[in-house]
Amino acid sequence: MSTLPLPLSFFRLSGTSTRDLPFPSSLERSSVSFPLIPFRRLELFRSTSGMTISRSFSFVFCSLKAKATAELVQDTESGIPAVGRSGGGRTTEVEHSRTFLEARSEQELLYGIRKEVEAKRLPPNIAAGMKELYQNYRNAVFQSGDPSAAETVMSNMAVAFDRILLDVEDPFVFEPYHKALREPFDYHMFVQNYIRPLIDFRNSYIGNLSFFYEIEEKLKQGHNVVLISNHQTEADPAIIALLLEKTNPRISENMIYVAGDRVITDPLCKPFSMGRNLICVYSKRHMYDVPEHVEMKRRANTRSLKEMALLLRDGSKIVWIAPSGGRDRPDPFTEEWYPDSFESSSVDNMRRLIGRSGAAGHIYPLALLCYDIMPPPPKVEKEIGEKRIMSFHGAGLSVAPKICPSEIAVARKMSEEAKDTYAQALYKSVTEQYNVLKCAIHGKQGFAASSIGISLSQPWN
Repeated sequence: MSTLPLPLSFFRLSGTSTRDLPFPSSLERSSVSFPLIPFRRLELFRSTSGMTISRSFSFVFCSLKAKATAELVQDTESGIPAVGRSGGGRTTEVEHSRTFLEARSEQELLYGIRKEVEAKRLPPNIAAGMKELYQNYRNAVFQSGDPSAAETVMSNMAVAFDRILLDVEDPFVFEPYHKALREPFDYHMFVQNYIRPLIDFRNSYIGNLSFFYEIEEKLKQGHNVVLISNHQTEADPAIIALLLEKTNPRISENMIYVAGDRVITDPLCKPFSMGRNLICVYSKRHMYDVPEHVEMKRRANTRSLKEMALLLRDGSKIVWIAPSGGRDRPDPFTEEWYPDSFESSSVDNMRRLIGRSGAAGHIYPLALLCYDIMPPPPKVEKEIGEKRIMSFHGAGLSVAPKICPSEIAVARKMSEEAKDTYAQALYKSVTEQYNVLKCAIHGKQGFAASSIGISLSQPWN
């Protein structure tokens, strides 16, 4: 069985490459039958001359200031998880414990969690979540049967733990518009390399690849594109990027995701969110979790919408949004998964934003099937810190022709009936694509599941 590629170019420093990372080429399968997994020390930090830099090291980050005026970014609320507090971008990376990067075995890696708790650098509740994350990720990657699974788990989890610990010691605060952090630590590649081993590419499919090429052409022409999509897992952005990375890198790396506050406040999730371009909002599903915070959340969402309007004025932007307001959930009686219904108000907000941007705009329906890889809790939970179950599984992504509203004039306000009709048209297209992907992956029909309007392919083969 062929191995999964694992480029570990997390630190984008001049003079480094994946060849500089001293991993063994393979590990014997027998090494997974006992708790100790051999692991060689990561030499991730290198200078421009190629010399290894000592442990004491600090990074300089570019300040990620949002374009909005001070009026849009100031938030006088205190003691509340902030979305876009002014000055949220980290300007330097603090020196922090290298316990996890220096671990040489699974036992040392897990002992490092205990060590950091005892040193009072890691809260016990986060430590417990890290242990659970490790075991679930390890089990999922080993399901792939890849002979280098042990090596993959150790390298990816060592870096994940290091990033989680760093954020605990020096918390990152997201601006209303967060641009993916790529240098000097490449959070984007970190996430891609972490999620890649969970995708069974042999049983994954893309629907209507030609429309993704069409979208890229429109972006090159200065047009804006909005993808109206269902939402299944916290890993959706990485899965979308991985399925498109070979054929549509412009989309894969430049997509802007409208993200709920939970992925930018959960300590185990934040480092993964830092590698994405995000418009940060508070989901309607959690708007009233704490009644006294409702007004603050509404003001924050208004700022985020204004920030998105500023971005769209520049053109050449592609925005992904799930107008359901959250992740899909299985039917409580049949346990069947299906896209959750769209809120017409969310769809109409995007229609008006691109219509008033001054650049040409297009809205496409996008379907995503990947819940097996990292399913959400069965029910919406109020508390931060959900259990993350993972598995190795196929995934599907499909896009259909753009759909234009019947009343497209910007100056004219659409009737409520027209808004509902337009949202339903988009939802119908998403569900039709979703059902084709479901037949191909879960029904094991493969390419035979293609329909007249949905052509499946595997461009990575």
